Amino acid sequence: MDFSKFLDDNFDVKDWVNGAFKTVQEEEPGKVDSHAATLVMKLQLFIQEVNNAIEETSHQALQNMPRALRDVEALKQEASFLKEQMILVKEDIRKFEQDTAQSMQVLVELDEVKSRMQAASEALQEADKWSTISADIEETLKSQDIETISAKLTSMQNSLAMLVDTPDYSEKCVHLEALKNRLEAMASTQIVAAFNSQSVDQARLFVKVFVAVDRMPQLLTYYYKCHKSQLVSVWQELCQSDLSLNHQLTEFYDTLLATWHSQLQWTSQVFRNPCEIVTVLQIQTLGAIVPSIPVCLSTAIERASQEDKLSMLLDLHDSTVHFAKSLEAAMLPHLGETNLVKVTELIAAIHSPYLPYQLQYGDLEASNLHIQISAVPLECGELIDCVQELNQSVNKLFSLASGAVDRCVKLTDGLAACGLLKALKALFSKYVSNFASTLQSIRKKCKLEEISNGSLFQEDWSAFQNSVRIIATCGELLRQCGDYEQQLSNRILSTAGKYLSESYSPHSLAGIQETSFPDKKTSIKNPWQEYNYLLKANPSEYASLMEMLYMLKEKGTGNNNLLSEARAALTRLNQQAHQLAFDSVFLRIKQQLAQVPRMETWNTGTMGETLTEDLPTFSLAPLEYISNIGQYIMSLPLHLEPFVTQEDPALELALHSGKLPYPPEQGDELPELDNMADYWLGSIARATMHTYCESILQIPELTPHATKQLATDIDYLSNVMDALGLQPSRTLQHTVTTLKVKPEDFRQAAKGLPRRLTSAIATMRNIHY
Repeated sequence: MDFSKFLDDNFDVKDWVNGAFKTVQEEEPGKVDSHAATLVMKLQLFIQEVNNAIEETSHQALQNMPRALRDVEALKQEASFLKEQMILVKEDIRKFEQDTAQSMQVLVELDEVKSRMQAASEALQEADKWSTISADIEETLKSQDIETISAKLTSMQNSLAMLVDTPDYSEKCVHLEALKNRLEAMASTQIVAAFNSQSVDQARLFVKVFVAVDRMPQLLTYYYKCHKSQLVSVWQELCQSDLSLNHQLTEFYDTLLATWHSQLQWTSQVFRNPCEIVTVLQIQTLGAIVPSIPVCLSTAIERASQEDKLSMLLDLHDSTVHFAKSLEAAMLPHLGETNLVKVTELIAAIHSPYLPYQLQYGDLEASNLHIQISAVPLECGELIDCVQELNQSVNKLFSLASGAVDRCVKLTDGLAACGLLKALKALFSKYVSNFASTLQSIRKKCKLEEISNGSLFQEDWSAFQNSVRIIATCGELLRQCGDYEQQLSNRILSTAGKYLSESYSPHSLAGIQETSFPDKKTSIKNPWQEYNYLLKANPSEYASLMEMLYMLKEKGTGNNNLLSEARAALTRLNQQAHQLAFDSVFLRIKQQLAQVPRMETWNTGTMGETLTEDLPTFSLAPLEYISNIGQYIMSLPLHLEPFVTQEDPALELALHSGKLPYPPEQGDELPELDNMADYWLGSIARATMHTYCESILQIPELTPHATKQLATDIDYLSNVMDALGLQPSRTLQHTVTTLKVKPEDFRQAAKGLPRRLTSAIATMRNIHY
């Protein structure tokens, strides 16, 4: 039996018992009890063995205790003896120091004298060496042995360091510099040949020589001049070719990138800091090429047509960005051993040609969008074509707006967001202006401003149906504007948001200053990712950008007012579209009511007028004009219901955003607001009653019969309103009251009614009250 498991730290009784019985239960289930008895007996025997072992171990430990105590006592005595010996040694050392202190001082002074004498000897030797070498240097120069001459000059340089306090030290310095110049001139041809032929051995020799004579910067100047002239020649050949500027830049950038790789490999075998040297070569090359890249950019953009300027600039910038990213990838493994100041200079040299255009991005984009939006047709000859163009213009508008955001990110990395917003504001302003002009043209096509003199009543619902389509277009404008504003906020925050410091506060000058260096650790790691042209070039615009980003970050991109003016302008467009639809419906009613003041019925007596004066009004029939209006209004629900019940989110949005003229009077119940068809019907009905009352007040004279006829017409219109579930207006009720009242009761009835109304009705009826 295995009892080793009892020694485990994680011993579990249940697991051990289950394991002990597992085999028996599987093979011989009937012998479980006997197995348990055997197991208990074994455990008891094991316990007895353990007890015996413990007892024996304890007995041995008790026997060994006296011996251990004796060992400890002996160790204690030895430690005490050692302590006494250490004290004696310490005392001996102290006595030795006291006895030999004076002798040691003498030895130190003698050593100092010896050192001074050696230094004086070396100085005399170096001074003598200067004289010796100065006498032989001319012969050495004639040999043109660069290494020998270098060794001589190095010795002279070392000797000169010992002669600082001599009277002719400055003359010696001038003489030594002249000798170095002669050495440099002598070696210049070989240096140029070595760099041009990429000879590693020769280059290493010159590096050794020029380091020895302290002329390394001059050697690097030769290196830069050799390779820079080659790269400048490549650029000049490209400029003289028939290639476009974009292809010229691409070819030149490829050459610069290839030079980086090849020269980094070569300089690593020659110079100590190859990355910095090749970086400086790139900087000097970009500054030396003629014509310069900024001049080429300016010339190409001036020659481009107005609509192609920005696209050409973006294509050229893409080539530069591609080169910058490739160079960044090449430099990234070596950033730790590179002078980051020089890397920053190189980044600025690459991107600086585009700085003027990046600062003017807002104006460039505004001009570009103006040209493109002007090419979007809205005005057409036929009404249905105008409506179709307006509908199709929505996607074109927001396609232009989205393209502007893409261009802003590509050209400025989102830093020109303020200029982008100005360009978008101008775009929406121009579009709204064109849209509004088209609506005015549509009004003229529908002849909404003309009042026909004829009494012929013809229903034409085509203008209204087209107006509804325009309202749906306005709804789509509002919907897409909301979506675009959200996307614009997210895009600005995701691109330019990296420039916003965590500690930035719009009310703190310190916060603004901190944003100048968002993260010093990051800028040290990779200056390519920290390039920010706007910070130094236009601090005020940069501050505005930071405020915008802070607002977007704090309030959320879904709660901003980046395009508040555009949304307000589109809302006004929607209102104009509502007015157009309303006027197209109300036109027929308006034409009928315009005839009311001029109708001869009101002041012409009939043969049977004296017989009918006392007849009840129900014997009179409503005139044709009011019958036409009543039938027209009764047919309105049939025409209104389909366009408000169709499932069109854009139309629904526009209908709820727009307002109709003639809102319900104060105090009236407003069940119609729950149903757009009822809302429109109510507005048209109130417009009808209001215009009808105004037309009645313009009637010059009413005969008694005409008075009853007019009251009958008003009653008919009121019945139509009741049939539609609408309330007659108070003015209409007051008007019919003053028409029905007898002349002798007019004064009493006029009390509490509007003075203008009662005076006009009294004048018509020739009543003096």
